[in-house]
Amino acid sequence: MATIVHIDIPVGDVQRARTFYETLFNWKFHEVPGYSDYLLFETGDGKSVPAIGGGLGMRGAPDQTITCYIGVDSIADYLPKIEEMGGTITMPYTEVPGYGALALCLDSEGNPFGLWEEKHEI
Repeated sequence: MATIVHIDIPVGDVQRARTFYETLFNWKFHEVPGYSDYLLFETGDGKSVPAIGGGLGMRGAPDQTITCYIGVDSIADYLPKIEEMGGTITMPYTEVPGYGALALCLDSEGNPFGLWEEKHEI
């Protein structure tokens, strides 16, 4: 089965976007030799936390966007942080019956992304 192996997030300010994702989700960033306006990132340790990697790079076209969902333990804990970090909530916490919940947001660069909270059976 095919799976996502890399995400490119187009940005207008690489360092501002780095701060947004690093502070909000604790993603780890690495500079790429020879590419001053591109950073690689890791979203987990690859051992105890399933992870996907990706990159931040300068936006190639004004309308270039991507939407991905980021798994969190509690959407309610993240929504205020997103707004504090300069993001916007475009769709608040919304249950997906039988599966979990989601919320849609814009990051500090205006890129859409979603939060996903898995339903945990008690």
